[in-house]
Amino acid sequence: MSAIEASIKQSAQALRDWDQRLATGGFLGMVLGSGLGAVVEHLEECRELPYSEIPGFALPSVEGHTGSLCVGSLEGRSVVILRGRVHLYEGFSPAQAVHGVRVLARLGADAILLTNSAGGIREDLQVGDLLAITDHINLSGRNPLMGPNEDQLGPRFPDLTRAWDPAITAALLKAGEKAGVPLKQGVYVAVIGPSYETPAEVRMMARIGADVVGMSTVVEAIAVRHMGTRVAGISLVSNAAAGMGGAQQVLNHEEVGEAGKQATQRVVRVLKELLINDQSWRGER
Repeated sequence: MSAIEASIKQSAQALRDWDQRLATGGFLGMVLGSGLGAVVEHLEECRELPYSEIPGFALPSVEGHTGSLCVGSLEGRSVVILRGRVHLYEGFSPAQAVHGVRVLARLGADAILLTNSAGGIREDLQVGDLLAITDHINLSGRNPLMGPNEDQLGPRFPDLTRAWDPAITAALLKAGEKAGVPLKQGVYVAVIGPSYETPAEVRMMARIGADVVGMSTVVEAIAVRHMGTRVAGISLVSNAAAGMGGAQQVLNHEEVGEAGKQATQRVVRVLKELLINDQSWRGER
């Protein structure tokens, strides 16, 4: 057994011992991005465990990423949430960055919904918009599958043709309409950060087909699909990408966190509608 496999197994067993609800699987897993941590306040019968008390979990150092795992329910459906993530730019390895989602997959998540805050590249995107991720471009220069393949997790060459599950994405768009929170859709491009992109880089990203840009999410999606678990994503447009907000634009993390706080209620409305009226996220992986 490899060190990665052993660490996943240890984390999963510790969490099953902590809460018996994690012994049976069949839940929606989520990762909450910058500023969106308050979503957990809407969970019922919620228990929260800091990453520091879970073997194998790294601790986030970025504001807006609390660093805890929450188990509860929303509209009667089981939900397990990672409240914050660690990033490559913090100095963590790809294996550390994806450890949490690998553990959710091992615990039996039906699907994992990845959320993030991102810069809007496409001209029609406004700050506060929610965007369902339909595909991604990996410009981070990192991949969690580099090195010897973890055969117990998945194949050497996983297919990413439909990395972002079309059925769940369609369900998110439908849920948004019903909840009165229409979602845009588009392509997420990942960079390593932590510096924001230059206007020239953003122009390049637009030309290769990117709609939003961020510093996370893609390595998680690759790891989840490697394990055969379905994945979907929502980006909150927290700011205009460099060069898209006018000559006087200055990018900072504070506006990202503030946009997340303001979007929390709308994200919850979409989730409730998804969980109540659509089961496309459940079933076969």
